[in-house]
Amino acid sequence: MKQGIHPDYHNVTLVLTDGSEIKTRSTKGKEGDVIRLDIDPLAHPAWTGIHRLIDTGGQLAKFNKRFAGFGTKKS
Repeated sequence: MKQGIHPDYHNVTLVLTDGSEIKTRSTKGKEGDVIRLDIDPLAHPAWTGIHRLIDTGGQLAKFNKRFAGFGTKKS
C-alpha cells in the first residue's frame, strides 16, 4: 500500500437519537470528537420497518391540500 495517501483513521463517539453512545473509528473529524446523529438505526424506517411522515415546515400539509382531490372523479 502507498504511504501518505490514506485519511487519518481515529476514535470518535457517536451519539444516537435516544442519547446512547457508541465508540467507533472514523475518518470524520479528529481524535475524540463527538458526532451526533439525526438519523440512526433506531429511528430510520429502513431498519425499523415503521414509516413516519415528518411534516417539516408545513410541506406535507401543503402537498395534501394541493392534491386533495387528485384522482377522484365526481359525477
